Formats: sequence, C-alpha cells, structure tokens
Amino acid sequence: MLEDAQTRFERLSRAPLSPITAGSGFWASIAEVLSHRQLLTLLVRRDIKARYKDSVLGLLWVLINPIVQLTVYYVVMGQFLGAARGIPEFAIYIFSGLTIYAFFSEMLSGSTGSIVANSGLVKKVYVPREIFPLASIGSAMFTFLVQLVVLIVACFLLGSPPLTAGLLYFFPSVALIIVYGMATGLLLSALNVYLRDVQYLTQVVLMLAMWASPIVYSWTMVNSVFQQFNFPAWLLEVYTNSPLTLAVLGFHRAFWVAGTPADYPPGLALRMAIAFAVGLVLLWICQRVFTRLQGNFAQEL
Repeated sequence: MLEDAQTRFERLSRAPLSPITAGSGFWASIAEVLSHRQLLTLLVRRDIKARYKDSVLGLLWVLINPIVQLTVYYVVMGQFLGAARGIPEFAIYIFSGLTIYAFFSEMLSGSTGSIVANSGLVKKVYVPREIFPLASIGSAMFTFLVQLVVLIVACFLLGSPPLTAGLLYFFPSVALIIVYGMATGLLLSALNVYLRDVQYLTQVVLMLAMWASPIVYSWTMVNSVFQQFNFPAWLLEVYTNSPLTLAVLGFHRAFWVAGTPADYPPGLALRMAIAFAVGLVLLWICQRVFTRLQGNFAQEL
C-alpha cells in the first residue's frame, strides 16, 4: 500500500503543470457555469439576504426604497422641475429612466468587487470564477424586478397605464442592459483583482453616466443644444447610440405614454438591435479576457 502511494506521488510529481483555464473556450465556460447553477443560485440568495441581514424590515426595504423615491419624484420633481422642463408626467418619466439605470449601476458596482469580496472561496476551492460576478448580477436583477413592479403600479395609479405597442421596447432595453452589464462586469471584476482602484473609478463613471443619460432631461433637449451650438452631427449619433442611452429611451417608450415619436431618435428599434449585436461581440471579448486573467486570481488575492 505504501509503495502504491509512493508510486502515485512520484507519477503526479512528474506530471506537467497546466493552468486550469487551458483549452477552455467561450461555450465551454458557459457549460461549466451551467453545471454549477445550484451554487450560482445559492450565491444570489446569499447576496440578497446579506444586504438586509440585520435590519428589522429585511427584504421589505427593497420595496420601500423605490416607493419613497417615486413619491419624492412625483411631489417635488414632478410638480416643479417637470413643469419647468416642459415634460408631462415627469415623475413617470424620471422613475422609468432611473429604474433601468439603477439596474445597470447595481450590476456593475456589485460585479466589479465580486471576486475580491469572495476571495476566501477563490483561494480555497475551484469553481468557475464567472459565477461570482454573475451572482451579483442576479441579485441586481431581483432588485430591478421589485422596482419594475412599483413602476407598473405607479403608471396605473397615475392614470397612465402602459398598454400601448411601445411596451414592446421593454424587452430590447433589458436585453441591452444585461448584455453590456455582463460584459463590463466580467472585465472590471477581473481588473479589480489586480488594481483595486477600479471599483472606486467605477462608482465615479457610473455617477457621470447617470447625468450623461436622458433621465432627468429629454433627448430632444440634447438635440436642441447640439443644433444651437452647431456641434457635429456625428457627436449626437455617438451620444444617442450609447447602449445606456438607448436602454433609457426604450424604457421611456415602454412606460412613458405621454411621449410622442418626436421625443425619440429615428430608427430607435434598429439602433437597439445593432447595439445588442455589438454587445454580444463585446461579451465574448470580455469573457476571453476574463479567462486569461483568472489564472492568477488566488495569488493576487
């Protein structure tokens, strides 16, 4: 028995070392994540429960926060800023834009620090590293669904039910946010292991992204400013075709029934389709970069 054990040890010692990611392609990585879907579900539940672990109301805060936000937007911004900006039903307008933006923001901020936050698991056992940013995205999706329910109920209570064909824009808007959130989240979570400043830089960029998106102002206002100052037309196209801008405009088209076709850029559906195709390519690239970088996660942590 001792000789057998010693023989196996010598055989293993002579075996060449190879990285755990060697030969793993994009589809193989997806299959590996799917094979660990139970662990992914557990991590999502853990993230949701940990957020409100020591609070009395617990998960009710997920519902309370958007209700309070909507009330403030309706009473303060809707009655004052909305009238000043000439945007009808301003509370629904701003809350619908903030709902999809908050989804993207929570996805990105959570996934960026996910590998570092789970350093204990990363260093002790091997699981597909993509699971950790995906778990953060899953918990962000839970919060988004709760806010979405509040938004839909508010539309009916305020007499603006989104029962038009524009509601179909909901699906490409969410698809854009998920694809670009996953792609950027995977990349930033890997970079944050090597450079911890990435998570703080992400917060700054997300703050700028909110004000750079047509959430508290309309796309027509941006168009007017560009025409007033004779900015090049391609610069407006770059702004309009930003995935976050398109997702916000799509959510406005879905839930802000007071809007007219003039409030949106021409060919919005086609723009969203092209952006989604580009996002799929970006997701593949970011996952490949993540795979290359994950080999030294344990050493860096």
